[in-house]
Amino acid sequence: MDVKLVPSWKERLSEEFEKPYFSSLIDFVKQEYRTQTVYPPGKEIFKAFDCCDFSDVKVVIIGQDPYHGPGQANGLCFSVRDGIKIPPSLVNIFKEIRDDLKKPIPKSGDLEHWAKQGVLLLNATLTVRASSPGSHQNKGWETFTDAAIKKISDEKEHVVFLLWGAYAQKKGEVIDRSKHLVLMSAHPSPFSADRGFFGCKHFSKANEYLKSKGLKEIDW
Repeated sequence: MDVKLVPSWKERLSEEFEKPYFSSLIDFVKQEYRTQTVYPPGKEIFKAFDCCDFSDVKVVIIGQDPYHGPGQANGLCFSVRDGIKIPPSLVNIFKEIRDDLKKPIPKSGDLEHWAKQGVLLLNATLTVRASSPGSHQNKGWETFTDAAIKKISDEKEHVVFLLWGAYAQKKGEVIDRSKHLVLMSAHPSPFSADRGFFGCKHFSKANEYLKSKGLKEIDW
């Protein structure tokens, strides 16, 4: 499987492609796509990178798994295709944006317009078997996405990392806090959103930080 990454990411992550874990991962993923229903569609596995060039990254949001229901996953964490019912965690994200920035709740759950502005919407695991959450965890994706996060931390400055929930916070331990802004809260899931996600004001805080560094704010 030739990993089709945009050049800015390919040059930074190509050393991962040579490592034994990555060839095992690709063998596993190819077999799954051949024999199972797997999300997102193959051409969208690396969409988070395709939509957000390395040079453009201003904000990183870390998710865990792609959505595992039909037609939901589109390669961007928390995002769903246009026309698909907005999942509960994303509903809560939109509610927090409404309360924080006084913006109306969108009708579409497709977050590609965020990605195009420099928001890397990165799941820790980039594929999943249908109706089987976590089915592609611990196969190598996490090592690959850790490498991507570390590259951003090491080679860029003034990036905002939004770490929602314990899983994302653990994954964010490699981030250099002396040159980036790390904002942490509970996960936006209905099970935890009222324990610190609601009222976190991460969207206005991210924009205030970007503005203070002379960077263009995100139109959430």
